[in-house]
Amino acid sequence: MKITDLRIHSIAMADPPLRSSYGLHQPYALRNVVEVESEDGIIGIAETYGGERPREALENLRGKIVGADALRILGDLQTLTHGEGGGIERSQVNLVPGENPLDTSARTYAAIETACLDLVGQSVGKPVCDLIGGRVREKVSFSAYLFYKHGGGGGEGDDTREDEYGECLTPGAIVNQTRQMIEKYGFESIKLKAGVLDPEQEVETIRQLRQEFGKAYPLRIDPNSAWKLDTSLEIGRTLKEELSEGGYLEDPCAGLDDLCTLRRQLLAEGIDTPNASNVAVTSFAHLPENVNKDAVQVVLCDHHYWGGMRQVQHLGKICQVFGLGLSMHSNSHLGVSLMAMAHVAAATPHLTYDCDTHYPWQSGIDEIVEGGRIPITNGCVSIPEKPGLGITLDHDQLSRGRERYEKCPYRKRDDAAEMRKYVDPDWQRILPRW
Repeated sequence: MKITDLRIHSIAMADPPLRSSYGLHQPYALRNVVEVESEDGIIGIAETYGGERPREALENLRGKIVGADALRILGDLQTLTHGEGGGIERSQVNLVPGENPLDTSARTYAAIETACLDLVGQSVGKPVCDLIGGRVREKVSFSAYLFYKHGGGGGEGDDTREDEYGECLTPGAIVNQTRQMIEKYGFESIKLKAGVLDPEQEVETIRQLRQEFGKAYPLRIDPNSAWKLDTSLEIGRTLKEELSEGGYLEDPCAGLDDLCTLRRQLLAEGIDTPNASNVAVTSFAHLPENVNKDAVQVVLCDHHYWGGMRQVQHLGKICQVFGLGLSMHSNSHLGVSLMAMAHVAAATPHLTYDCDTHYPWQSGIDEIVEGGRIPITNGCVSIPEKPGLGITLDHDQLSRGRERYEKCPYRKRDDAAEMRKYVDPDWQRILPRW
């Protein structure tokens, strides 16, 4: 399975004006799509973070990849999964996903691994999830991922998208947004991206969601470290019922020390709401300290920056041994990433919460998968009985994505700059804000 070519496509896709503690999403999200082609003409694909630096990191490996065996190269490049800086410094608290230089090599390896596994899977006629150990589930469940947002569907000028959900900056608007998502995709759990409005309004949003959808829909809230420890404690107390039974507090405050204190104080008051994180625990080097402190009880991984699918499987086993929950984080993405997430989730036995996905926020106009968008039915993505990832690229759509990238002015994600441009010229990301 000799690799004869490596192709990297920088693309842009429309992204709605979603809010988080990082700021405001730009009109376009950037992705890099990878193709590795074998001497037999089989092509494996992957999707990863976009912009110039991720592309450069992939290009720097061209000399090692072209001419290599598609399986052997994954062993030869294995040290890349460690990341830079020994791992401890790889917190995502202060950087948007994909912009931390200390996990460059890990996320670069993940893209190459996914493309190579897709290539090998097609070569031997087996789905990727079976290739990496065998599926333990045929369907992977995802959660409705809610965002406060301004009006607009993403894109600019003649390339503006329809605004499916409208402006959502009040509790009532979020309830309507949730109803639309559940009706369209059948999600059975709900996650709110918080850290945007005054905490009282976000608490009221969770309360209205519980009132509208009942206990059958577990609720989670993620303010991306925007709250002080005291604020996190008060919200943990206030929402102890709403976040029980499958819910969690995700990164309410910043750092393992404050998360540890939050956990201990809530437990002392009889409140067993777990802490989840995708920014305080982002590498294997964080796990010993986290276990010792019992700071985070649910690790939200991402095969992109954890170093690939097999690293997620390793993480799952470690979490199982130490009694930690496991789920998957998400970023703005298209169908290639969604299917990669589904395959690794299908082959990871210890997956204890529905995964996150931004996929409902992306438009079918931008999808690069042949046949259009990946179906989400009853909140689940089914694993296709096809080799590899089970999908192929629509090269006409890929070409449109490249043209969109060439025309748009964005070359990296910068939510703070977008916030200053459209909402508040003096805005800065302040942690904690409340």
